[in-house]
Amino acid sequence: MNDTDRLAGEFGRFAKRLALAAGERIRDHFQKELVITRKADASIVTQADREAELLMRELIHSEYPSHGILGEEFGRENEGAEHVWVLDPIDGTISFAHGSPLFATLIALLRNGQPILGVIHNPVLSELCIGDGKSTTLNGKPVAMRQVKNLAEATLLATDIRGIDKRWGKEPFERLMQQTAVFRTWGDAYGYLMLAAGRADIMLDSKMAPWDILPLIPIIRGAGGVITTWTGDDPVSGDSCVAAGAVLHRQVLEILNP
Repeated sequence: MNDTDRLAGEFGRFAKRLALAAGERIRDHFQKELVITRKADASIVTQADREAELLMRELIHSEYPSHGILGEEFGRENEGAEHVWVLDPIDGTISFAHGSPLFATLIALLRNGQPILGVIHNPVLSELCIGDGKSTTLNGKPVAMRQVKNLAEATLLATDIRGIDKRWGKEPFERLMQQTAVFRTWGDAYGYLMLAAGRADIMLDSKMAPWDILPLIPIIRGAGGVITTWTGDDPVSGDSCVAAGAVLHRQVLEILNP
């Protein structure tokens, strides 16, 4: 076993520990009365988001005090470190706040700015997806994306149609939607878990923050998929996402970027 594999195993076990600990805290609040506030960007946040992120930060400080942290709710710490943990305690807070189970905790580990590990955890459905760019597992079992070759056979997912229209224009997306077999808004992080598990084929997000997209990269790639920005660029520094199998991905980009 080389050093990279050893570290991936060690960090993978710790990432699972982070996700499960956060999940316990989140479940305590699910479908309960919530205190909901709005942030400066008008997005909502609950006490569950804050408590889960603080808990993960405490665990990181205890286990890896030299590592950096980038979290949605409490910002950056030691961001120049070789290893930086990226935390989104609840991706899909709107779903969570409405009592819908289609949300997840997102965790990434960056090494010198590149994501080497990603986690999607849905604590209500007890689904834990972990990828390292080479392989991806769901609840410990290997998974792979469906390699659908024709849009007419594909299931398309997107988080926010209005966001797509506002940023990219509705006509290219509508052309794509009309060419696929099924379209649903099973979005946010859970949509990417569905792709990795072979339950859907294309996932789109028109606008994303680093904590939204960085955890997804090792998972989608490890499951045999392709993930880029809306225009086909490197997602590590991007703020939008197109994820699909290799053949479909090319077709999707051609339609979205005429």
